[in-house]
Amino acid sequence: MFYRLLLKKRRSSSEISRRLDVGMRARLRKALFWLLALSSLHVVAMLLFEGLGLSDAIWLTLTTLTTVGYGDFSAATPAGRAATVLLLYIAGITLLAQLASDYIDYRLKQKEYMIKGLWRWHMKDHVLIINSPKHSPAVYFQRLVSQLRANERFADTPVQILTDAFPDGLPASLRDQGVVHYHGESSDLEALKAASAQDARAIIVLARDEYSRVSDSVTLDVLMQLDQLCGGAKPYTVAECVQDENRARTERAGNCTTLRPVRAYPEILVRALVAPGSEKILENLFTHDGDHATRYQVSLKDVVWSDVACDLMRAGLGTLMAYVTDDGHVECHPAPDHRFDASSIILMVREVAIPTETEVNEALKPARSTA
Repeated sequence: MFYRLLLKKRRSSSEISRRLDVGMRARLRKALFWLLALSSLHVVAMLLFEGLGLSDAIWLTLTTLTTVGYGDFSAATPAGRAATVLLLYIAGITLLAQLASDYIDYRLKQKEYMIKGLWRWHMKDHVLIINSPKHSPAVYFQRLVSQLRANERFADTPVQILTDAFPDGLPASLRDQGVVHYHGESSDLEALKAASAQDARAIIVLARDEYSRVSDSVTLDVLMQLDQLCGGAKPYTVAECVQDENRARTERAGNCTTLRPVRAYPEILVRALVAPGSEKILENLFTHDGDHATRYQVSLKDVVWSDVACDLMRAGLGTLMAYVTDDGHVECHPAPDHRFDASSIILMVREVAIPTETEVNEALKPARSTA
């Protein structure tokens, strides 16, 4: 019940803001209409009472209305002067000042809506990030957006965040990165529409709490809402899943890529967008099950990287990832013709077939013999 009341309150706040925006625009249009009507009447009066040509009548109206008053033309007849006083001095100039004041108010209110996340940006081909981390969301988003900007595919792609974490507006550090946001509930269909989810290039659905399985329920709700909104034309979607047993459910809900929340490395999310499937390899690095990196003590002198790597793969012992020098420096994945000395090597091995140090040293005999 509390959740429904809170959601209703957020919807009401957004609806009030929308109505205020519509009301202010209607007021501006109405003032502009009356200003144009008064100006047109004054032009007609100058044509009839002063005998001016059309261009001169318009020029006189504009210079009088804007209080510039060049003096090259002026009303001389009593009727013309009376029309100028009534239409411009009393009504027109006052209405113009009111129009300018209302427009400034509108622009200020518009800026406030943008900062507070109440503005509909009508974006297309953008990255939409739904939800925010429970802890330090601003810091996380800065790192995530920085990684997006560092990739050529997303360097110039607009980024919008749909979240309720920043009721007073995004931090300046995020706005400086060109990020905008819409303040709303992630599983609210109207909020997803306001964030232009159906027109996004890619969507990232974050877990609200990386340690709570309840987050998976929220994520599934969001995916179902996206399916309803986008239909078969859903953008490429990456979603975080806290419980591994819920991965299949997110995929049945139309999610393209599912991965565990890793708050320290938002780069994994970016890799899931840029190179789908690579996130599975990166996830394996964070678990002991499946493939994982293992260090082996060896003694190698003036060997070639490609020779060592091929010898180990032919022996079925694993994939060479890096070597360690005598002074402890770790060199990752050098060029294939790179020559090196090593006191240890790091292999990506299978959990079901972890080689022994003896097997590794035996497999490296051909590389040593060609050194």
